[in-house]
Amino acid sequence: MRARDLLDDAERTLIDSPSVDHWQRGRERIEAEDLLEYVLGEFPEDDDEVPAAARRRFLRLVARRATGEPVPQILGYLEFRGLRLGVRRSVFMPRDSSEWLVEQAVRRLRRRSGRPVAVDLATGAGPVALAVAREVPGAEVYGTDLTSEAVSLARENARKLRIPARFVRGDLFAALPPRLVGGVDVITFHPPYLGRREIRELPDEIRHFEPLTSLTDQSPTGMFLIERAAIESEEWLRPGGWLLVEVAPDRSRAVASLLRRCGLRDVRSTKDTTSHLDVSRVVVGRR
Repeated sequence: MRARDLLDDAERTLIDSPSVDHWQRGRERIEAEDLLEYVLGEFPEDDDEVPAAARRRFLRLVARRATGEPVPQILGYLEFRGLRLGVRRSVFMPRDSSEWLVEQAVRRLRRRSGRPVAVDLATGAGPVALAVAREVPGAEVYGTDLTSEAVSLARENARKLRIPARFVRGDLFAALPPRLVGGVDVITFHPPYLGRREIRELPDEIRHFEPLTSLTDQSPTGMFLIERAAIESEEWLRPGGWLLVEVAPDRSRAVASLLRRCGLRDVRSTKDTTSHLDVSRVVVGRR
């Protein structure tokens, strides 16, 4: 069977699946291509014949994807801002949209004199902390998470990539060294911002394959942890330091209002104008 025909069949299978979130045009073809490249070890030409054993393995992976299982979880890794990160089902999967969160953090850290300090809350697999640490050499970077599974995976990613970010387990700021109080330049946060009743509305590939704690803080509005982070950041940020919060576009106005009520200044919502996907905002505020 030729690669083109195999991919055509796989694309139709994914398009027809009710468990796949069809939010991006052409996504199903791209995912089929990623799976075939993974099986073959290289991307084939359209007319290349795919060996029977490889074809069977590919079809098994496509069947898994059709149940809603995300491609990175099938492969065991994903690419984030040039970094190959290991992923697990028990840990929130990094999103491409968080590259804009990294961009906003890096810009501010590079303006700081001396050795800047960055903290990434709810770090998950560590994508933001690791990208910031790589792109701002010499910065002191911490990632915190409530679960041991996330911290273990983030540390594993850091070791493999040889990036000197530090990961600690704790509730928001609780596990950070006390010496950082009043000395953090940038805090990044991609919070679980869905209200508890919104979970039922999510597509299968998120609802069934992401840990619940990474999606909602179990409050009615999903704003509880964001408010806590905004209030507690006052103690940890140095004067002029920034809190950066990544949320969906429809939450940005409410989050900006909350940050202002909590005393942060220069609050605004920023958007990645270089991307054709309008899926997130980073709301920024300064102590």
